Amino acid sequence: MNLLLAEDDALLADALSAELRTAGFAVEHAPNGAVAEYLLLKHGFDLVVLDLGLPMVDGLTVLKRVRAAGRTMPVLVLTALDSLDDRVATLNAGADDYLTKPFDFPELEARLHALLRRSRAGAGGATAGAAGGPGAATTLGRLVFDRDTRRATVRGEPLELSPREWQLLDLLLGQRDRVVTKDQIGQAWALDGGEAVAGGSIEVYIHRLRRKLEQSGLVIRTVRGLGYLLELEA
Repeated sequence: MNLLLAEDDALLADALSAELRTAGFAVEHAPNGAVAEYLLLKHGFDLVVLDLGLPMVDGLTVLKRVRAAGRTMPVLVLTALDSLDDRVATLNAGADDYLTKPFDFPELEARLHALLRRSRAGAGGATAGAAGGPGAATTLGRLVFDRDTRRATVRGEPLELSPREWQLLDLLLGQRDRVVTKDQIGQAWALDGGEAVAGGSIEVYIHRLRRKLEQSGLVIRTVRGLGYLLELEA
């Protein structure tokens, strides 16, 4: 697996690169945000480990620009900040997971493998509660959702989704007109053996997905105390 490590601390970068290579990753190192952005826009990576406190261009800006350019590879953010606002800002910018410093390498490795499994499951359409059968594309409102090709469009324009956003939309489509609880969402995300997700993080992903579906003719309605409901706009 090709992995980009964006980390400005040379000692930490060297240690992480050695550990990651031992774990089977092909690692390329970016010492600052400008280099990280260039590499992510010019080359394909299966995974990204992105420090937020990068010089030249900070990690959050790099993440926003890369997502705006349509890059959907899983991104794990490293940060020394762990407030709710910081976590929400990171997830809203397009991160798939985050890990606070200091951390133990086994946890980082486990999270990276979980991100890979989620990404592969989304690419192959192997998620719970899927809409439609094999080879079938689901059309609802102005959304076309094709599980086999892992392609979604709204009004013919590609809908860029992170692996977790893809799984969430797949689950909501499969349960259309039925309430999907936070427990169901957490279980669907955990099918690949990934980390448990806090309810607050689910709300962030729901918010992000709502914004991306604004032109689709679909709405995700919050059913207080129960969960979420995908339905056509009235």
